[in-house]
Amino acid sequence: MGNRHKVFVSYHHALDESYKKIFELRFGNALGALVMGSVNDGDIDPNLPTETIRQKIRDEYLSDTSVTVVLIGAETWQRKHVDWEIGSSIRDTRANPRSGLIGILLPAYYQRYTRVEQGRYNPRTIPPRLYDNIQCGFAAIYNWSENPMTIQEWIHQAYLRKSTKQPDNSRASFGKNRTGDEWTD
Repeated sequence: MGNRHKVFVSYHHALDESYKKIFELRFGNALGALVMGSVNDGDIDPNLPTETIRQKIRDEYLSDTSVTVVLIGAETWQRKHVDWEIGSSIRDTRANPRSGLIGILLPAYYQRYTRVEQGRYNPRTIPPRLYDNIQCGFAAIYNWSENPMTIQEWIHQAYLRKSTKQPDNSRASFGKNRTGDEWTD
């Protein structure tokens, strides 16, 4: 398959860094099908104003990506930066076209939510903005796969969907990280 896409990876840095590294090594390099991008710890000064951080994410990290992959672990839904990265990636601006969007449920997700059957998920334990976009058909969610061809196909389908579906970016952005077992509106 010759579909090469630049992918931005959004994830919980403190808990899921190891999965991000596996994703990059296994899937980014395996077929030469993915060109990886993400914001790493220390890339953006956390003391900057919130709007400046959001703008830097959009202009410096998402500007040339075509698909955003959200790696969903035990607490990913709680992270304000994940919310901001999703929101920024699905915005279509004159300078930066929108990206496609997918979520991948990590093994860590099922370790935390043991009552959730493998292959399923509790909508209130994934990032809310991702959930909104699954509901409207703009995004899709999958379980972790070890098959690079499968991952490549998911990413390519997200790339194609971004031209045929409208995203839902109506939810208010997180002002801070959240806590608890699940989100509420």
